[in-house]
Amino acid sequence: MNLFYTPDIEPSHPQYFLSEEESKHCVRVLRLVVGDKVQLIDGKGGLYIAEIKDAHPKRTILQVIDVQTGYNKRNHYLHIAIAPTKNIERLEWFLEKATEIGIDEISLIICQRSERKEAKVERLNKIITAAIKQSLLSRNFDGQKFIAHCEDGDKINLKQDIIPKGKYLILIGPEGDFSPKEIDDALNNKFKAITLGESRLRTETAGLEACFEANFLNRE
Repeated sequence: MNLFYTPDIEPSHPQYFLSEEESKHCVRVLRLVVGDKVQLIDGKGGLYIAEIKDAHPKRTILQVIDVQTGYNKRNHYLHIAIAPTKNIERLEWFLEKATEIGIDEISLIICQRSERKEAKVERLNKIITAAIKQSLLSRNFDGQKFIAHCEDGDKINLKQDIIPKGKYLILIGPEGDFSPKEIDDALNNKFKAITLGESRLRTETAGLEACFEANFLNRE
C-alpha cells in the first residue's frame, strides 16, 4: 500500500485533500484510481488508511476509513542538533538515514568552524521536517544533553550514562569540530561530553552513529 506524508491531516475529519504535488504523484506516477487504498502518516504517530474517492491530478480526494494513534511510537525521544556539512548531499544523506533508523527532531546549528552557514530549508523539508534553530545551549530541555567532540578531555560513552526510555539532545559539530569555547559553553550549560568511538567520523556519520546508539540502547 502506497504511503503519503500528510502533516496537516486531522483525525476528526473524514476527508482529506492531497496537495497538488502529492495528487500528481498519486495519479500520474503511481497511477492510482478511485477505490484504491493508501496509507497516510502525520509525523506525530498517526497512521491513517484512506480510500481514493476522486483521483484528480491536482486535488485528489481521500476518504479516511481507519485511524491509529501512537503508531510505531518509540520508548524514548531523540533530538540531534547537527552542523550543516559543506557538501549538502552528505547532510541530506544523514537526514534520510536518521529518519529510517528513528529520530524525533533534527536541528541545524551554525558553529564557529562551520563551512556552510545556510541551507535551503524547503529542500531539506522534502527529506524530513527539520527544526532550524541557531541557538540550543540555553534552551530548556527536559532530558539528557550531550555534546560529541574530538578535543582532548574527559568523555563518556552514551551507554555509560544514558537513561533508558528518556529524552536526549545530542550536539554534532562541523567538519572542523566545535571550537574550544563552544565546548566550554555547552559543558557550562550542563551538556555532557561524549565519544562516538576511536575513529574520527565525518559530521553526517557522527550524527548517524549517535542516532543508532540511542535507538540501540533503548531496544527492548
